[in-house]
Amino acid sequence: MMTAKEMVAGIEKLASLPAVYHQVRAVLDNPKSSINELSSVVAADAGLTVRLLHVVNSVYFGLMSRVDTVSRAVSVLGMQQVHDIVLATSVSAMFKGMAPTSMNMTRFWSNSVMRALIARTGAEMARLGDLERFFVTGLLADLGHLVMYQVEPELAEQAQKQSEQDSAPLDEVERSLLGCDYAQIGAELMAKWNLPPRLSCAIEGQIKPASADEIFRGDAAFLNLARIMTDGMERKLESDAITPLVDDRVWQLTGLKPANIATIRLIAEMNHSEVVTLFFPQLRQG
Repeated sequence: MMTAKEMVAGIEKLASLPAVYHQVRAVLDNPKSSINELSSVVAADAGLTVRLLHVVNSVYFGLMSRVDTVSRAVSVLGMQQVHDIVLATSVSAMFKGMAPTSMNMTRFWSNSVMRALIARTGAEMARLGDLERFFVTGLLADLGHLVMYQVEPELAEQAQKQSEQDSAPLDEVERSLLGCDYAQIGAELMAKWNLPPRLSCAIEGQIKPASADEIFRGDAAFLNLARIMTDGMERKLESDAITPLVDDRVWQLTGLKPANIATIRLIAEMNHSEVVTLFFPQLRQG
């Protein structure tokens, strides 16, 4: 049995984000910082600059004109949105080539992108701002499983199989076999990376959003909806079969309605292939 903290401590490769991300974060956290300062930090890293401009100029963002410089990207998108994209691209680059033996990484990242798209699309339909925060949180929401399968692959796989055989909640089985669940591990990883509390609290609260810190319950609820929808879609369920799986409290916290599921699903599916290619070009999609 291990705590989430012990689980995260057991995987050296995930110890820290790239230095450039922390430089971007420092600029954002300084109220006196300017667009020019953020642009300079990003532009100093050639690889990050290429990834950022590639994402910004994608059909997914739908900007009216091409963005050729980092300063223009920051001006158009804003500092917070650029931060969120930098975080997403940094994480995707970090995990390039990482593949625990018992995990299908194409499936893992494909599902992570789907959760990200569903969370972002749902937030957009609820007319919320800072949409990229929902995308990033959805993308990172299942990293706890990546840690788990790296540190305790046999028990992690056993938990998955037992959950399916007994029709038991996966998080409950994981806590009984390993001592902690994927949400707890993911939150601990966010804390280790010193990411904003909104990320760690939402990820920890994704299983039972109503029990999350009141400030972050909405974000946790969007993650909960995204996970339920992604799991249901992977099981080939129709949208009207997924709806009853969503707790009433989630609708209240997100401001969405059951009738929104079909539209959210359609938009997410339309963008999925392109966004997987944007962030994980090394993956082969089947």
